[in-house]
Amino acid sequence: MVESNKPSGADRRRSPRYPFIAAAEIIEVASGTKLPTRVSELGLNGCYLEMTNPLPQGTAVVVKIFPRADFFEAPATVAYSHPDLGLGLEFHDVKPFFHSVLKKWLLAAMLSKTS
Repeated sequence: MVESNKPSGADRRRSPRYPFIAAAEIIEVASGTKLPTRVSELGLNGCYLEMTNPLPQGTAVVVKIFPRADFFEAPATVAYSHPDLGLGLEFHDVKPFFHSVLKKWLLAAMLSKTS
């Protein structure tokens, strides 16, 4: 049996993720299909979405996250997919306004994790 030395999706992350529950929507770029979902983890460079039928690795999407009054939107790519569980997204080209919203949410998530 040959074992792969490739790190799992969690091991390749460029920044830590924090528990963060919020409603979300992803739009598949190729088809325009909108899929409602829920965020369970959030980081500076990506997030984890809970979905029973996740999109395949490499799929280009736009993600929208709506926890409360603020919202976040960015293009992303499916970094990894877990059947019946969800998928990990990697954000790309986050606009400065949405980057500041993301940093505000992450600061709150980090502070709640330490208390």
